[in-house]
Amino acid sequence: MRQLLLLRHAKSSWDDPRLSDHARPLNARGRRAAVAMGAAMRELGLVPDIVLVSSARRTLQTLEALAPLDGSPLVEPMDDLYLAAWPSLLDVLRGVRETARSVLLIGHNPGLHELAMALAGPAAMAAGTPMTRRLADGYPTATLTEFALALPWRRLEGGGGRLLRVLSPADLPAAGETTELPA
Repeated sequence: MRQLLLLRHAKSSWDDPRLSDHARPLNARGRRAAVAMGAAMRELGLVPDIVLVSSARRTLQTLEALAPLDGSPLVEPMDDLYLAAWPSLLDVLRGVRETARSVLLIGHNPGLHELAMALAGPAAMAAGTPMTRRLADGYPTATLTEFALALPWRRLEGGGGRLLRVLSPADLPAAGETTELPA
């Protein structure tokens, strides 16, 4: 069984209108959310072998804020992930080496949200479980979804993932509190 983690970049700054979209950094709220998501990932034992990350500044800074990632994963910044549509993201995932057990893909909406819904599949989305309803309602910044995949990477397709978790910064415990994270 393989694991796929999809993470939307954290909240970015619009303070400098001279910057291109690709060059926009995280804002303070985004940095805090990404740090909290990194802590949650460690607490949940989510350890990717490979991290595929868009080459945009805000996605790279999201990855930096997750540190330290357990297991020292191979990190591949990719221009092809920048604002990619979900079929393109799926093609990138199909190219992952078969020995990879777990992949973290850090990208952008709407492609990432659409990929998550496509992987869950129309039947699961139509079933309207609390988790799939939550996924259908949106994919806020710094949201993480976890999928279990039975198929090899090269054969990954829509409906090929079992949605295990949807976690957003709003779910994370306040600083200093210890609470169980939602599944």
